[in-house]
Amino acid sequence: MDLPAHARADAFFLDTPDGARFCLFHAPAGPCRGALVYIHPFAEEMNRSRRMAALQARALAAQGIGVLLLDLHGCGDSAGDFGDASWDGWLRDIACARAWIEQRLQRTAGLWGLRVGALLAVLHAQKASVAPQRLLLWQPVTNGSGYLNGFLRLRLAGELLAGGSDSGGTEALREALGAGESLEIAGYTLNPQLAAGLDAADARALGPRCPIHWLEVAAAAGRPLPPAAVRVADTWRLQGSRVDVQQVVGPQFWSAPETVDCPALLAATLACLETPDA
Repeated sequence: MDLPAHARADAFFLDTPDGARFCLFHAPAGPCRGALVYIHPFAEEMNRSRRMAALQARALAAQGIGVLLLDLHGCGDSAGDFGDASWDGWLRDIACARAWIEQRLQRTAGLWGLRVGALLAVLHAQKASVAPQRLLLWQPVTNGSGYLNGFLRLRLAGELLAGGSDSGGTEALREALGAGESLEIAGYTLNPQLAAGLDAADARALGPRCPIHWLEVAAAAGRPLPPAAVRVADTWRLQGSRVDVQQVVGPQFWSAPETVDCPALLAATLACLETPDA
């Protein structure tokens, strides 16, 4: 049985100045009323999130919102190795993907990012000459330095489990990166350029100049938002950004060892995008 057009994805390689980037395009069903570029999370979180991204992309396309799922340099099926990727290169990938869908659908596109992908989306919005139509942020990482420390701890945990030492902690690993050494962490090669870009990324630097839909996932209802999320959202509002922060209940699928869904997040996303932003 043939799937409806919005349930099918057109796979292709997007030519960029830095190499070919694998993409999946979900065309909007009926009249187009929006466009989004999806920016995946970091390292293994990307693989654990693929199903949720696909489910949401199909649901958005059914509502008339075209979605481009992008594999960044060295990730997924895109050209290059993760160990050769850079933060600035990933930002260029996003700009190229946004240009492609805007040309295809003839409208300004928004960005939809998960975790570190959301941080990349924010930085693109801060620097772009034309702001995205909107930002859809799923569980955004707001401070790259803190995330980098957590990723480095995976290396330390692996060493301890193997019966070795902890290599002097995260500071020693940061010193190695600063000296130009790449690190093998949880099956990924982290190079100094990518680490430096992530370390310097701070969402608080400038409020994005577009509407922001921020969705946080909590294990149980009634839990307060993380203090860091509250501080960043308040800072953006003081800078004039329009920020809507919501919390939904469900599993943290990007870190779960097995594939799990978060239906409440899918539903909340559709609800907040029911009407186009001005």
